[in-house]
Amino acid sequence: MSITVNKKAFHDYFIEEKFEAGIALQGWEVKAIRAGRMNIKESYVIIKSGEIFLIGMHISPLATASTHDHHDPVRTRKLLLHGREIMKLIGKVERAGYALVPLDLHFLRGRIKLEIGLAKGKKQHDKRADQLDKDTKREAQRAMKELVR
Repeated sequence: MSITVNKKAFHDYFIEEKFEAGIALQGWEVKAIRAGRMNIKESYVIIKSGEIFLIGMHISPLATASTHDHHDPVRTRKLLLHGREIMKLIGKVERAGYALVPLDLHFLRGRIKLEIGLAKGKKQHDKRADQLDKDTKREAQRAMKELVR
């Protein structure tokens, strides 16, 4: 069940491959995510000393959260992947010039997972071509709908 989708990532990047990662979260963060108080639109993924981290994901603390703790809504969160997946991602990002972008935050058997994509950046003309394709498909759907009526 999807919690939130980063539509901007599909607009700005060609997604080559997808990986599902766990996230190291604190208790208040899990409660806030279940309440739908998060945003992954401006977040990104980096590799640092052989580990993968999510930076910039905003989780707003609930009003009922603990008053004696200071909650940082945009703290760096560690992503949990298998070692062979991490090595593959490190190789692609460092050698082939790929970027890692968060795509989708969802539940899987009660756990919160993040789908990250191995992506290449789009140029402006690629974005225009994609928009033209979407518009063409939409027009074709409308025409088919009119013929059925």
